[in-house]
Amino acid sequence: MSLSVSVIILTHNEELNLELLLKNVKGWASDIFIVDSFSNDKTLEIATKYTDKIYQHKFKDFSDQRNWALRNLPFSNEWVLFLDADERLSDKLKIEIEKRLPAVKPQINGFYIKRRVYFMGRWMKHGGYYPHWLLRLVRHKKASCEREINEHLVVPEPTLKLKEDILHISEKDLTFWIAKHNRFATMEALQLMKDRGYNLTSQSSVDKKRMLRWRRWNKMPVLIRPLFYFLYRYFIKLGFLDGKEGLIFHFLQGFWYFFLIDAKYYEMQMNIAQGNK
Repeated sequence: MSLSVSVIILTHNEELNLELLLKNVKGWASDIFIVDSFSNDKTLEIATKYTDKIYQHKFKDFSDQRNWALRNLPFSNEWVLFLDADERLSDKLKIEIEKRLPAVKPQINGFYIKRRVYFMGRWMKHGGYYPHWLLRLVRHKKASCEREINEHLVVPEPTLKLKEDILHISEKDLTFWIAKHNRFATMEALQLMKDRGYNLTSQSSVDKKRMLRWRRWNKMPVLIRPLFYFLYRYFIKLGFLDGKEGLIFHFLQGFWYFFLIDAKYYEMQMNIAQGNK
């Protein structure tokens, strides 16, 4: 018997990852929804083997895509679980959700779940990258999504945490990872431009995270702070214990990616300054 929870998967050209996730949740969740941003590979062909609940919506940003799903999909369940195409549920997490969800109190609006990231086949256990808590299991009528990149689901408190993990295991190669993070860096740089005028008096949990980021990160010297972050992550937070794969991951994700964001942010500031002359 399937659990009374609807899984929502956002897709775009995910033929390498999608079937592994669909096999993972088929028969466990009562509904599987695909929200596709007009893939041109075999994503939809694969999806139709597992669900008939397939929708297409033009991609604007990640927050818009998730909010569209929350407001427009015909849910038959109160609870929805957002998953990326390169994620899976551990068997222990499935069992934990099966046990806790039916008994949850009506005032609880969501569950945070830890994500365990695998890179080049190795779990990135160190470097401060685990545990990474994400709000993924929510009452859909209470939920909304904020921020265009590294988006956050938000629900009214109270929320709870689950013990077991979502597994992030991408079948795509390093070339794709670099290209994806190049695109993300542009989006993050644009977000930094917006955050320059951010109101620091807001008190929501997501706002507090932004305030912390503003105070600790955005006040550090641009182009210098990625180096400090990498050194902190690799040595102080023991990222070196993740082996060769960890060196590649923590350097690229903890230094190169954030340096690229800063470089694009700096370029945007220069362009504005030149345009004002």
